Amino acid sequence: MIRFANPEYIILLILFLLLFVYKFLRLGKRGGGTIRFSDIGVFKTIVRRTPRRNLVLWLSRALAVTLLILAFMRPQSSSKEEEVITQGIDIILAMDISTSMKAEDLYKGRNRLDVSKEVASDFIDGRTNDRIGMVVFAGKSFTQCPLTLDYGILKNFLSEIKMGMIEDGTAIGMAIANCTNRLRDSKAKSKVVILLTDGRNNRGEINPITAANVAKAMGVRIYTIGAGTRGKAPYPVDDPFFGKRYQYIEIDIDEDILTRIANITNGQYFRATDKKSLEQIYTEIGEMEQTKIEVKEYTRYQELFHYFLLAAFLILLIEIILAHTVYRKIP
Repeated sequence: MIRFANPEYIILLILFLLLFVYKFLRLGKRGGGTIRFSDIGVFKTIVRRTPRRNLVLWLSRALAVTLLILAFMRPQSSSKEEEVITQGIDIILAMDISTSMKAEDLYKGRNRLDVSKEVASDFIDGRTNDRIGMVVFAGKSFTQCPLTLDYGILKNFLSEIKMGMIEDGTAIGMAIANCTNRLRDSKAKSKVVILLTDGRNNRGEINPITAANVAKAMGVRIYTIGAGTRGKAPYPVDDPFFGKRYQYIEIDIDEDILTRIANITNGQYFRATDKKSLEQIYTEIGEMEQTKIEVKEYTRYQELFHYFLLAAFLILLIEIILAHTVYRKIP
């Protein structure tokens, strides 16, 4: 992009161009100087060059002056640069993989774990500049993937999650403790845990409330999600005689504890009764936990007037040479 630092010289350029047009229109109409000769036969052999001479020299001079005026206007080229400053969030996804996640009440024909994995994968795709890790729990808890910016690897680990990886049970307190430990050395402005479960704490050495207080002391905010419909849910059972069949089981989500955990850590508790509501929950959490992005824009200018100045002097030099050689006047 080109701009002029001294645009006021445009007036001078306009005046010169008007004068040039006026002179150009009168070119050839004015009589030149005359010399009396007794015999002009010798001049008949000379090629007449006056109109062409005048035109070439006038155009050269006009172009040179135009370039000089443009040089006075100080043309500059500009280039914009951006400096992007990001302040990411560290997020741990804690997912219950106990056998109760086999229930197929969030989406027909699919169990809670598969639905939860799909929605979590979409959540990961919607994040940028955030480190995300993953913790799974049942009777115990372990880290499935440490905090990372490589979402491809994270999603591979997510796809490998399955029930039966850990002894059965629901150790919510252990899961929170594991997540907090993973975020202990984090320098992020926001440290978040999204904990999804479909039951109540019945295993582990650490009480969920105690773990929540430790998380609060470490600056960790916990969003808790209770996954499961209200009432009874269809649960698949493998019958050796009749194959796969369903029995309906009571939903046993400890909403009081999950709400207390969220309140202690300044988070929020959500209840997901189907896939759509679970997607909305992750979207809402994503909107509350936005990555801070600052964009600083710089504009650099490079002076170009010397190119116009050099071109003007070269054209003037050529005009002088032509005027004294090819288009020289007869004295």
